Amino acid sequence: MKKYDLISRLKSLAPPLRLSPFAFCLLLISCTDNIKDTESVNAFIEQMATKHQFDKSELDDWFETVEIKQDILKRISSPSESMPWYKYRKIFLTEARINAGVQFWRDNAPALAAVEQHYGIPAEIITAIIGVETLFGKNTGNHRVIDALSTLAFAYPPRSKFFVSELENFLLLCRDEHISPAEPLGSYAGAMGLPQFMPSSFRAYAVDFDNDNRRDIWHNNSDVIASIGNYFAKHHWQTGKTIAVPVTAKDKNYKSALNKDLKPNLSLTELESLNLIISRQLPLDSKVKLLSFELQQGEELWAALDNFYVITRYNHSPLYAMAVYQLSLSILNKKGSYP
Repeated sequence: MKKYDLISRLKSLAPPLRLSPFAFCLLLISCTDNIKDTESVNAFIEQMATKHQFDKSELDDWFETVEIKQDILKRISSPSESMPWYKYRKIFLTEARINAGVQFWRDNAPALAAVEQHYGIPAEIITAIIGVETLFGKNTGNHRVIDALSTLAFAYPPRSKFFVSELENFLLLCRDEHISPAEPLGSYAGAMGLPQFMPSSFRAYAVDFDNDNRRDIWHNNSDVIASIGNYFAKHHWQTGKTIAVPVTAKDKNYKSALNKDLKPNLSLTELESLNLIISRQLPLDSKVKLLSFELQQGEELWAALDNFYVITRYNHSPLYAMAVYQLSLSILNKKGSYP
C-alpha cells in the first residue's frame, strides 16, 4: 500500500476509533516508520523555526530522512538497570574492563591529572565513567542521534516531553558546533560520544579543553575527560570526601529506611539507631543514604554519601553509581600494582 493511500485509510478510521491527534500520529508513525508530515513533527519544525530561527526548508529536508526505529522502542522498555545487582555487577566489573581502564589512564595521564587539578574530580572516577558508559570508546552507539531522539520524542509517549526537549537541544548543539544533524551517532536513547552525554548535558557541560574551538566528545579524549570533570564539579562533587561505605545489620530494623530516594538523609546517629554497624569512621556531621543491593543470596548494605549522590546525577540509578564506584577502585588498585 502506498504511503498516501495508507494515510487516507487511517484518516477514514480515525473518527470512529476516536483517536486523539497525537494518538493518530503515533498510529501513522508505527505503520510507516516515517515521521515526516505528521502533526507532532510539523509542530516541532514550526517551533524550531519560530523560536530558534531555523530554516524551515532545511528542517523539512532533515526530517524527510528520519525513521522511527522499532528496536529503540523495544530497548527503552527494558533497561539494564532493572537487573538485580549481582547480574548488573558482572557486566561492568570484569578483568578486561579493569585492564582497559588502567591502559586508558596511562594513555591519557596528562589530561586526567590536569582535569583532577582543575575540577577536583579523581582520575579513577572519570576513567570509570568512561569505562561503564562506552568501554573506553568501543561502544559509543550506532544509531543516528536524530533517529533515536525522534523515535522517542514522537513514538514513545511515556517520555515524549523529555525527548522532544533533547531533540531541540540536539539541533541547537549541531548548529553551535557546525555539525550536520544527520551525522552524529549515539546510543538508542540519543546519548553521544565517549561520555554518553545527552544533548542538554552537552550544551551545559561539554568543554573545549585543548582550545581548538570544538567540544569534541567523540574523538578528543581531553575534551571528554574535562567535560566529565566539569559535569561532576557542577553537580557539587566534594573533593577528597568519601563516596560510600559498607554497613552490617544486626537485625531487620533498617528496612524502614529503604526507599527509592537517593539523597543522603540519615545522620550517623539515626543510622546506628537502626542497629547498623558502619565499616569505617566518618565525620560526625555526615549525612548518608542507606542502600540495599540484591545478591544471589541475601543483600549488600551500603551507606552512600554526597559524592555517591553526585554519581547518580550522571545516571539516576544506584546500580550504575555503585558499578562506577567499584570499577574506579578496581582500576586504581590495579594501576597501583603495576610496576
